[in-house]
Amino acid sequence: MIEQWRRMRAARRIQPGDGRALKPFRWWQLPFRALLYLTLSHPDGRPTVYAVDLPHRADTGSGKARAHLYVDGRQYARSKLPAAFPVEGGTIEVAISAFGVKRCHYVTVDGEERQLVPDPRSAEGRRARFDGNHPALSRATGVLSVLTLLVGVALNVLQLAEPISRIPAITENLGRFDSPVHLPIWLNVALALGAVAGSTERALRLRYSLLDQAGK
Repeated sequence: MIEQWRRMRAARRIQPGDGRALKPFRWWQLPFRALLYLTLSHPDGRPTVYAVDLPHRADTGSGKARAHLYVDGRQYARSKLPAAFPVEGGTIEVAISAFGVKRCHYVTVDGEERQLVPDPRSAEGRRARFDGNHPALSRATGVLSVLTLLVGVALNVLQLAEPISRIPAITENLGRFDSPVHLPIWLNVALALGAVAGSTERALRLRYSLLDQAGK
């Protein structure tokens, strides 16, 4: 019921596209754009190529980030995020986080999910190629990003809990918490930057969880 309501709400955000051609990905757009593809075959074998273009900036007209759906190279629709574009056999669901692409999946009417394929020239595509060419090093990088995120979040939560526990209402009900960790400002900043780097690396692999939300 909730999922159906969310999709209906997302459908109301969809606006028709203007038919403009999809621009190729350029290297200087690495920090500012994501581009992902989905190819579906019709019963007669004819393929349709869907592309989701995600500029990492707000739309100049509305001030909101938008996703643009292209069909066979032409803009078909656009929507504020999160977006849910109805396509043949299902829906393309798109969402972003503060660190990049949060979700870009094709969900069939049967509930099966398939992640869209990033453009090989995009940051997400380069990360996928690194994973294919160096799987062991890629796994190690993924583990390191999770550990960095975990350590940064845990230590900052411990230190934040102490001043929060000193609020009179909280002290009366829960008592006062004395953090066992007190780090210098420069190290706290370094941990925060490490957590951001870890979440950004995970976003390049289209990974997202509550841990990444905490890292924000």
